[in-house]
Amino acid sequence: MKRLPAPAKLNLALVVGPRRGDERHEVTTVLQRLDLADRITVEPADRLTVSGFVGDTLVRAALERLAAAAGVEPRWRARIEKHIPVASGLGGGSSDAASALSLANRTLPQPLDSAALHELAARLGADVPFFLQSGPALGSGAGDELERLELPQDFYVLLLLPKGEAKGSTAAVFAAFDARGGEEGYAARREAVLDALRTVRRPRDLAALPPNDLTSSPLAERLLELGAFRADVSGAGPMLYGLFMQRAGADRAARLLRSLGRTWTTVPAWYG
Repeated sequence: MKRLPAPAKLNLALVVGPRRGDERHEVTTVLQRLDLADRITVEPADRLTVSGFVGDTLVRAALERLAAAAGVEPRWRARIEKHIPVASGLGGGSSDAASALSLANRTLPQPLDSAALHELAARLGADVPFFLQSGPALGSGAGDELERLELPQDFYVLLLLPKGEAKGSTAAVFAAFDARGGEEGYAARREAVLDALRTVRRPRDLAALPPNDLTSSPLAERLLELGAFRADVSGAGPMLYGLFMQRAGADRAARLLRSLGRTWTTVPAWYG
């Protein structure tokens, strides 16, 4: 039996451009893993089963596609132990799929090489390839063209999932973005991300990154008032994050915000 963590991610920046020919959007995003993680177990079996999370679609799809690419039958028993909030903007499903791919690939008589695994992951979802590597990354293209980043990791992350808020479909979030002409000025916003990254030396420098193009929340301002040096919504939301220099500051903010929703305090993670 093999087991791997499937870490959550933050979009420390997310700027979005026009729709591409493949119906996906051009994006520039700064991706950071978190220590908050699901746990994925995969072992050989007589047939494919996925248990632990009834809402799964990506792990099963990942294992079926891996088997097809390798020319074998999908004979694995996978189990998902959920800790990442579902449909929150933290990439839990994508991370689960990536960890399942990594584990199952190791059981193959002829494992896929890293390039083939990346290509397979990209077809599952733009976030999935990120979880096959370690460390922060700059995502371009549809988000699956990755460049390793050296970012400070010595800060704390407070996550806030507001009460009564649920993520709409990703398609609906992007449709709303298109309807308001959000792609205008994308080149300048992309350059703002790249300019900010060139100056990052310490955690507080991350505050210079531009805000999330897809969605926002007035609660980000509340996180800043409580001491966060950066606060925004991750991905398509609705999860908010605040970055803090000290654990005590993050914990204090969590206590003060609990009436507004669920909170988690975590830290960056490097592992894949």
